[in-house]
This record gives sequence, structure tokens and C-alpha cells, in this order.
Amino acid sequence: MTDAPHGRAAALHILATGYTTSTGPGVAATVSLVVDGDLRIVFDPGMVAHAAVIPDALAALGLAPADVTDVVLSHHHPDNVLNAGLFTAARMHDHKAIYRGHEWTDRDAEGYAFSDSVRLISTPGHSHEDITLLVGTPEGVVALAGDLWWRADGPADDPVAPDRAQLRASRERVLAVADRVVPGHGAPFTPNGTTPR
Repeated sequence: MTDAPHGRAAALHILATGYTTSTGPGVAATVSLVVDGDLRIVFDPGMVAHAAVIPDALAALGLAPADVTDVVLSHHHPDNVLNAGLFTAARMHDHKAIYRGHEWTDRDAEGYAFSDSVRLISTPGHSHEDITLLVGTPEGVVALAGDLWWRADGPADDPVAPDRAQLRASRERVLAVADRVVPGHGAPFTPNGTTPR
């Protein structure tokens, strides 16, 4: 059995390409939008350079924050979730539940399917609650992996990972199905032999 979604109907848009630097300008999350039928899913609406980055990117696609149906938070670090409040009408998803308004519905993220083309898997390692959104597109499977990788080059040894063996196992799981990876703080990349495990 494969983790890959069966469908290949979804589209991926990068709303903001993130970065991490020690000398400036700072830290920003890679924020993505997945569109599949009526679904409009924003992944990791975290820190960005200024407040208008995410709404402006949505507007360029003809959307407003109110049009977003779902928000997926890969984990609960502020740099990946800081702008979740833009999406007051959306369902919020994390590793253990779905939240909307005052409703809290427990569910394990592992295997949760939004559609035939979009599903969640549990990928702990950078933190205990990491999840990855697997997206079946016409070009192949894209893994929105949060901070399993900050950028294409890793870091190979994540300095905040609580369990290096768990991080490695989750990375291998993602690489087994992903044609492309969207990291937490960098541009999408095509995995190869030099991709940190």
C-alpha cells in the first residue's frame, strides 16, 4: 500500500516562498494553496515579510481569505502558523483535530482524505506533531512537508528535532511517494540522491 493519493486532479500554488537566515532579513514560511474542486486549502500560513503578502497572493488568483475552505498547520511553531487568523471561515487542521469557530472535532491526521487527490499523513520528527499534506497533481505527487526540510539542503541535522531517528523515518516515508517537496522555508524541490535523509 502506498501513501500517495489515488487522484491527480489538484493544483498547487505557492503563495509565498519562505527563507531562514542568521544575518537577515529574518524568517518566513513557505505558504501554499491547494485547489481541488471546491476545496481551497492553505498550508502553513506562517510568518511573512509583511501583512499583505498572503492576501495579495490570493487576490492575484482571484481569491480572498474568506474563500479558503481549509487551513493545514504542519506543526505548532509560530513561524509556520502566525497568520492562521486570516482565515476565520476555514476549517483548521492539525495532527489531532479539526477546528472551526467553537467546534473541535478529534481525528487523527494519519490518512485523513480531503479528496481522492489530497490527504494527510503523520510525519513527526521536526516536532512531535508534524503532518504532511500529499497532493496528487497532473504532474505527480507533491508533498507539503512543513519543516521536515527547511529548504532543499535540509538542514541535514535539524537543530530543533526532538528525535533524529523519527525525523529520518518521516523523511524516508515522504521521499517514497513525492515527486516534488515543498519545504517549510524554501522553494519547492525535486528530491534526488543529495536530499538530506
